[in-house]
Amino acid sequence: MDSTPSILIIEDDATIAQGLINALQHERYEVRHADTGEKGLELIREKSPDLLLSDIMLPGVDGLAVMRVVKQEFPGIPVIMLTAKTDEIDRVMGLEMGADDYVTKPFSVREVIARVKARLRERSNEPRTPDHFLFGNVEVDLRRRVLSKNGKESRLTTHEAGTLAYLITHRGRDVSRDELLQNVWGYTAALTTRTVDNQILKLRKKIEDSPGQPRHILTVHGTGYRFEA
Repeated sequence: MDSTPSILIIEDDATIAQGLINALQHERYEVRHADTGEKGLELIREKSPDLLLSDIMLPGVDGLAVMRVVKQEFPGIPVIMLTAKTDEIDRVMGLEMGADDYVTKPFSVREVIARVKARLRERSNEPRTPDHFLFGNVEVDLRRRVLSKNGKESRLTTHEAGTLAYLITHRGRDVSRDELLQNVWGYTAALTTRTVDNQILKLRKKIEDSPGQPRHILTVHGTGYRFEA
């Protein structure tokens, strides 16, 4: 993370947005703002922030839809949702989809700042995912989602890139299927651990010289997988 963390606020209420911008800038954060979900996603893809602060009720693409995309394409970005007190169902859905925290309106700006700082501290303690990684005869560009093996390039899907990025970041450690579901997919009820297994099979075909006898993405029986460079 850069020395000055960047925060993206997606909020269509101009008064609330300006109050948050002023408070976060006072704390020396770099702050950008979007008033719709569509604009927010454009800004995220242009330059991914260190943290996303998003309202749920937005015109057009709502906050839950934004978060679904963020957790698929940028699983490392912490997300704090802003919700109305009566929107319990939205809060529960948000947490199940991978939100790291939520704040109910009306809220204290001090509370928001405290939660932002806590999430950024947690992120700073996480292993950093490299943009480029070399192993064996494979080179992977995780930002562009491009994999090159023996000089031949292939594209990675969003979930393939997310799965590989998580395994590389935690290389040498056993990673459970549930952990991958939570951190790559956001873990919704419609998904099962078989989803992870299918993704691993696809990755092995692109990475391994012999997918049936993998050297890099190893199966840990009864648990999940481990990446070895």
